[in-house]
Amino acid sequence: MGSSTLSISPTDLIRLIGGADAPTIVDVRRRPAYDADDRVLPAAVWRDLQAVDGWRSGLPAGMPVVVYCVHGHQISQATTSRLHLAGVNARYLDGGIDAWRAAGGPLVARRPDWCDPASERPSRWVTRERPKIDRIACPWFIRRFVDRRAEIHYVGAEWVRDAAVELAAVPFDVPGVELTHIGATCSFDTLVAAYGVADPALLRVADIVRGADTARLDLAPEAAGLLALSLGVSAATVDDQDALGWGLRLYDALYAWARFAAEETHNWPASKTATKTAGVAR
Repeated sequence: MGSSTLSISPTDLIRLIGGADAPTIVDVRRRPAYDADDRVLPAAVWRDLQAVDGWRSGLPAGMPVVVYCVHGHQISQATTSRLHLAGVNARYLDGGIDAWRAAGGPLVARRPDWCDPASERPSRWVTRERPKIDRIACPWFIRRFVDRRAEIHYVGAEWVRDAAVELAAVPFDVPGVELTHIGATCSFDTLVAAYGVADPALLRVADIVRGADTARLDLAPEAAGLLALSLGVSAATVDDQDALGWGLRLYDALYAWARFAAEETHNWPASKTATKTAGVAR
């Protein structure tokens, strides 16, 4: 693998995944290679290298971009060069998706019936109004792992299915649809399983969400805290989109804790020795 200033290593990109500051990820594999693989990087969109001048204007303004192909060779490097010359802050994934797999990076199943990574338009999702836990956790997963442009719609419970038809949207967290509670699990579990993301930190978050959403606070010590914060967000907001905005940051923090800080502790005083020393000094 190379060390170009226009490349990013799988390890460095893995650390950025799942947060609001993750780069826009563009899959530029040739279409036969893309079609032959049922997995993509989290929230990746597929775009044709030969049409780069047409789609680069649709990239989020000011946001870093990472492009990848199979091996990180000429396709992704050529795309990066063209984007870079056009003023886009772009890098290519060193070693491509093959190196990503080898490094244990999370991959997401393609579900074009719900969200087509090759589509130019955002995916649409609809659920019941006044979200608290599942109806915030699911949109967080969708925005961070499936489609960062996704539209999330909240409507009256009795109108979710009809609105799904009118909006050409995917309904979730209502009875009788695919993405809902199954047995003792919640809609978040169903969604994560449907996209096949085998990430230990994400599965830890799922345990917490399930505990909070199904009144089984014994499933995880953090479930009670998530329940309290979720009810607080709902009580503090009137607009469901405002609640979603608050909730996205809440789940960003919870996922970051699960990945990077779950073993960290905090206590005061720091130690008995420190307390004793402080007492002598006084």
